[in-house]
Amino acid sequence: MSRAEQRFGRAGAEDGAADPSGLMDLLGVAAVLVEPDGRIDMWSPQAEELFGYACAEAVGEYAAPLLVHPEHRASAMRLFAQVMVTGREWAGAFPVRHKDGSTRTVELRTMRLTDSLGDHYALGLATDRATLRQMERKLALSERLVAQAPIGLSVLDTELRYLAVNPALAAMDGVDPADHVGRRFRDVLPAEPYASVETAMRQVLAGGVPVVDQLVVGPTAVARDDERAWTMSLYRLEDHRGHVLGIANVVVDVTDRFQAARRADRAQHRLRLVASGSSRIGTTLEVERTAQELADVLVPDLADLVAVDLLDSVLQTGRTGLGDGPALFRALAVKTAYPTDAAQAIVPPGHLTTYHADHPAARAIRTRRPQLITHLEGDFSRIATDPEAARLLAGAGVHTDMAVPLIARGEIIGVMGLARARNPVPFDEDDVALAGELASSAALSMDNAVLHQHIRSAAETLQRNLLPRLSPRHPGLEVAARYRPAQAFSEVGGDWYDAIALDGDRTALTVGDVMGSGIPAATTMGRLRTATSTLADLDLGPARILTHLDRITRSLDPYIATCLYAVYDPHEHRLDVASAGHLPPVLMRAGRPPQLLDLPLGTPLGVGGVPFETTTLELHPGDQLALYTDGLVETRHDPIDERLDFLLRQLSPPYGTVEETCDRLLRHLPHPAGHDDVALLVAGAQPLPVSGGTGPHPPGGR
Repeated sequence: MSRAEQRFGRAGAEDGAADPSGLMDLLGVAAVLVEPDGRIDMWSPQAEELFGYACAEAVGEYAAPLLVHPEHRASAMRLFAQVMVTGREWAGAFPVRHKDGSTRTVELRTMRLTDSLGDHYALGLATDRATLRQMERKLALSERLVAQAPIGLSVLDTELRYLAVNPALAAMDGVDPADHVGRRFRDVLPAEPYASVETAMRQVLAGGVPVVDQLVVGPTAVARDDERAWTMSLYRLEDHRGHVLGIANVVVDVTDRFQAARRADRAQHRLRLVASGSSRIGTTLEVERTAQELADVLVPDLADLVAVDLLDSVLQTGRTGLGDGPALFRALAVKTAYPTDAAQAIVPPGHLTTYHADHPAARAIRTRRPQLITHLEGDFSRIATDPEAARLLAGAGVHTDMAVPLIARGEIIGVMGLARARNPVPFDEDDVALAGELASSAALSMDNAVLHQHIRSAAETLQRNLLPRLSPRHPGLEVAARYRPAQAFSEVGGDWYDAIALDGDRTALTVGDVMGSGIPAATTMGRLRTATSTLADLDLGPARILTHLDRITRSLDPYIATCLYAVYDPHEHRLDVASAGHLPPVLMRAGRPPQLLDLPLGTPLGVGGVPFETTTLELHPGDQLALYTDGLVETRHDPIDERLDFLLRQLSPPYGTVEETCDRLLRHLPHPAGHDDVALLVAGAQPLPVSGGTGPHPPGGR
């Protein structure tokens, strides 16, 4: 043991010392203890690596001859004497001799040590100067980068306490760098979104697998209502021996990019919703269905609850009728994104209601502008019709409300209400613009539907007034008729029927169908029916009647019509019938399957130039004849032959009365919402009363 070891003792791992620093190992700091006479007393393993001499080769030797070239020995001896005499340490670069004879510049620090006996020693600490300079440059670069980097950088220990924070990260967090150090990560950022970051940090500490660019969106300490977005990258820090030192956190503020992406997403969502509305709203001319289509588009993509109301005056008269008092609305559609008690606070479809003056719907009607309430904050009476409705809305968690006027052709026709409850984000101006755009398109469709319904109602009334009231007195013939208008999404057409009493107990039976729809078609139908009734009095045969009707049709507006005209003589049980492009009638003989009459088809009225033909057949008591228009059998997708076969299957015997036959056929319309109106005339031959009639009358003009 050397004299220094005897005096200073020896320390080691067995004394409970902590693990050595990895930095000392990287620097390879050599320690040399020199006695006052210049001999080496202690030689560290790092000295062996730095100078090349083993401990046995160095200890006991004079330091100057061993480590210094002759030309540098004088200055080395002078520095050694100065330290030993004055006790002031010396530090600087000094050239030393390696065992292999080469010269190496080391960074040397020499200081005087005194033991317990008062003896002095010189301790020299040396490291390779090139290695030290390289580390200094790296450290300076790191410090400069960390201090000036626009990205946030921090180092946390294994307990997730901040050890160092650069200015950029401090600015992002809104907390001074000094207030970071020593505090845990969640102490600085306690908001819930950062819990996932803390979990990721612990996983990185445990497994060592980095987390790169994890997106985190949340508030900061100084802007708790201001949502920011960052990407965080986490790396485990280890020394060169693999000991875990902590976590490096690299943070990039991507708020602008995140908000731009969110705006782009919302713009795309808006375009998708507008496109969806364009294709889904206004598919029919039914105002209730159009209102429901609007609600279906808005829920749940824009709102949790939607209600669509129209001014009752618009539905009744087609006019807005806004007066000085509260407007009267009729609820048309209600839609919720999920089952909720709030639905009970909304006026159900079909019911009438008024809104108090401060209600968003009333204000929207007065101002013609959307009304937005972003934070209700307990004042639910503003959006409720009564206290119970306010209680239900509050219980459902409604927090934001919007009312949008429905404006078509510059006139207010209704209002649309929207609300959010489960969706925590209040409506904003973008939502208002989107709702307004959809409302504008839907309002025009609803106004068209209202206008169509009024026109259709007028046409239907006109057509019903133009159709005859059949006389119950037709000798030898029982007659029943039905007219059913087209459903709400199509206008009434020009279908008609008639049963005209002729001389000699005969009866003329006719059905027809004017191509087209609406009031013009109904008016043309009335003119043709009147002309048919007038021509029937001329006692002409069916073919000649159709010829005259063809001329009349060509003189009218450019309309085309199909027609079937028949004359029945009960004395001769004779039926004369001619067709102008009309579907064949069905003949039902007692005890036999029904059949379609095989008639010359003829051309429709209004075409001209083609003669019509009369077909004669027998019709005996118990037989029935069904004349009908195409609305009874035609559909949009099925071939007409299949539909005619279906018609025959509905008329299998026994046939019942003519009234029963009419009801039987109407029960089997092509579908519940037929696309065309239906005229149906069923005649059943009966025996003539013994005393009735004026005797046989020879048919004329056949």
